[in-house]
Amino acid sequence: MWYKSYTGLRIHFDERKSRKLRKDPSRGVGFEETEELFRLPHGFDRRSDAPEQFRAIGWIKGRLYAVIYEVREDDEGEYFHLVTLWKATPEERKLYEESQ
Repeated sequence: MWYKSYTGLRIHFDERKSRKLRKDPSRGVGFEETEELFRLPHGFDRRSDAPEQFRAIGWIKGRLYAVIYEVREDDEGEYFHLVTLWKATPEERKLYEESQ
């Protein structure tokens, strides 16, 4: 699924995985809601090199979440391919607070 936020950010994700994440009580949101995280102030870092993945930490529906994504490119330019998300751990909460 493709999603384009009003900030111009293009996001791609697997709709089935998004539904599964939303149903998981330990997560409670799907990829569709990540637009809020990227729209508001958030911190990010590199998660891995192969494949190159990044972690963004920010707010979704009043809770702090971490999102793993890859930056990919197509004919229209760069987009974020969302891999997974979860509620931020205490360590991620600290990282977020230090980045603000």
